[in-house]
Amino acid sequence: MDVTVTSTMKKYFGYDRFRPGQDEIIASILQKRDTMGIMPTGGGKSLCYQLPALLLPGLTLVISPLIALMKDQVDALTSQGIAASFINSSISSGELRRRLQLAASGSLKLLYVAPERLESAGFTELLGKLPLTLVAVDEAHCVSHWGHDFRPSYLNIGPWIGALPQRPVLAAFTATATDRVREDISDRLGLMAPRVFVNSFDRPNLRFSLVKGAERGRYIRRYLAEHPDQPGIIYTATRKEADVLYEELNRHDYPAGRYHAGLSNEERTAAQEDFIYDRRPVIVATNAFGLGIDKSNVRFVIHHNMPRHLEAYYQEAGRAGRDGEPADCILLFQAGDIQIQNYLIEQTSLHPERKQMEYAKLRSMVDYCHTSRCLRAYILEYFGEASPDDNCGNCDHCSDYEARNITLEAQKIFSCIYRMRQQYGSALVAAVLKGSGQKRIRELGLDQLSTYGIMSGMNTGEIVELINLLVAEEYLMVSGGQYPVVRLTGKAAPVLRGEASIVVKMPPVKVAVSEGSTLFQDLRRLRLELAGQQGVPPYVIFSDATLREMAEHLPRNRAAMLDITGVGEVKMERYGERFLQLIRSYPADQSNGSAGEKDTDADEQPAREQLSRKPRKEPAEKPLREEKVPTHLVSWQLYQGGASLKEIAAQRGLGQQTIESHLLKAAGEGKPVDWTPFITASQEEQIRAVARQIGSERLTLLKAALPDVITYFAIRIALLKNNKGV
Repeated sequence: MDVTVTSTMKKYFGYDRFRPGQDEIIASILQKRDTMGIMPTGGGKSLCYQLPALLLPGLTLVISPLIALMKDQVDALTSQGIAASFINSSISSGELRRRLQLAASGSLKLLYVAPERLESAGFTELLGKLPLTLVAVDEAHCVSHWGHDFRPSYLNIGPWIGALPQRPVLAAFTATATDRVREDISDRLGLMAPRVFVNSFDRPNLRFSLVKGAERGRYIRRYLAEHPDQPGIIYTATRKEADVLYEELNRHDYPAGRYHAGLSNEERTAAQEDFIYDRRPVIVATNAFGLGIDKSNVRFVIHHNMPRHLEAYYQEAGRAGRDGEPADCILLFQAGDIQIQNYLIEQTSLHPERKQMEYAKLRSMVDYCHTSRCLRAYILEYFGEASPDDNCGNCDHCSDYEARNITLEAQKIFSCIYRMRQQYGSALVAAVLKGSGQKRIRELGLDQLSTYGIMSGMNTGEIVELINLLVAEEYLMVSGGQYPVVRLTGKAAPVLRGEASIVVKMPPVKVAVSEGSTLFQDLRRLRLELAGQQGVPPYVIFSDATLREMAEHLPRNRAAMLDITGVGEVKMERYGERFLQLIRSYPADQSNGSAGEKDTDADEQPAREQLSRKPRKEPAEKPLREEKVPTHLVSWQLYQGGASLKEIAAQRGLGQQTIESHLLKAAGEGKPVDWTPFITASQEEQIRAVARQIGSERLTLLKAALPDVITYFAIRIALLKNNKGV
């Protein structure tokens, strides 16, 4: 590279050397060749047009999609002594004319505009009089119908450049683009014999992780507790989810900002600046946030939901670790994400060919969530880059997963799909393999198949997970459409015949806290002591599952205890500190050790033996529980007496969802329940109609396909009434 180029870079930008690929792109532009640069987020693409702008005569016009992006880049350039400005809707008409005059006089080297500005004939005429030498199109994938963020205004760029009296050099940049998108960018922008540079998409400093089925809010709170004060972005699929998570985090004393299109310009600007200037280390946002944000020290990006395609995911995840230091990219996946994205695609008015492309992209994203391969290798190969190794050592699949032979399970799944004539989706296949008694299976006669119930030892969610893994490994394929059908591929045949086996990497089997764990038994003793004092059964205090989770995660403060399943605010106030004191008395590495003889079931030993350390206190008022009335009927009796669900939950120290399940159980036993406060006739019909289409085995899929106003409780009510024939 010419010494003038490197000295200019050092003078204005402070860099001694180029990042990989930058020098070739800059040299091409300086040779006045149309150029396309495909560089991953954090690869330094802005330098590739900013440095040539300083070295070429005349003005460089940068077409950029976001106001925030323009302002940030112009602020950075002017602070480095570079004459730059922007024109967008945030400035007055007088200020617009002033900035155009500066550009016409040669006082500016870079001028940023939005593509929508080119739609104005008057503005276009003014721009046509400027001494344009270079036009740089940032986020160029927006010009392609096949890209992940198509914007109609980008279609005007090519014709506009073609109509200029003197054609400038044209350079296009994007972070993520498949081969098809690259061709589309070149055609629609009218690039002339362009030189195309595709930098490696690999970001070795990023650690990719997939977390399946976790309670998302709890997982995020734990992550933030373990990584205090680290800057990070949490992406949600909807504004509503962003609002809920933002409020939840701040309620638990995690200082987070939020950013989405439903907020005012002032709110968004304040949130963005709080994040950039480290006043709030975490920001919860929709995909409206992040384009062009140059914050280099983002230590993590967490996706609260699965995005629709890998282009969007990798661009957003790539905002972590732009300084080259280690950073986490975590995707929290739940099966309902798939149905939601399918539904959203189906609701669009896209051309059928475009819609099928969206389904194909979604399938690649789903396969990423289920592949057993190296996550980094999967991403690189999606973008057409050969992976140097299928074990990167820096994703959870490579560092944490274990090899497992699933040939037998695969044979059962393949056989069932074949016997079901390859006509149904994975949820119904899993239900047949499980041996579900759902009505639809009986109506279709699928309970008569030889494969009915041959995987009864697994739950349907685990079976669906295996099916999706086999799809990702290309033993199965899934048709497009809102209700996909799963079919066999040629790779399945030799496995069915016993001629091939399937070994994949899977998460290690979690070792649960043993019944003989010293801490677990001491937690149960404390529970029994408190139960004796209050005259209630021990499980009213906390369930075994809750105690086991305490013994596994060892919460040592209020926030961590509230993250334990079954510990709400009320129970935290009543019992939390006693349990925390006990847990704190245990070293972290000794909670699961045995202590001499293994204890018998502490809760079933006589009270006089267990409570010898503390005398039992007689309760002030004898509770309903002591009359031996089943717990669900206690709740039902209170409801029949006129108490609301919220009142019952508070009175009994239980969650409202538990009270809902009590009413459902009572109704299932024939007890009368007035459901009108919880579900309308119209909602009931909606639920039944969707259930007829996609089955009722998995409530998350039903919930995703129904309007938000319909609750899980309403769904359960409708299904109960349908099963009882009422």
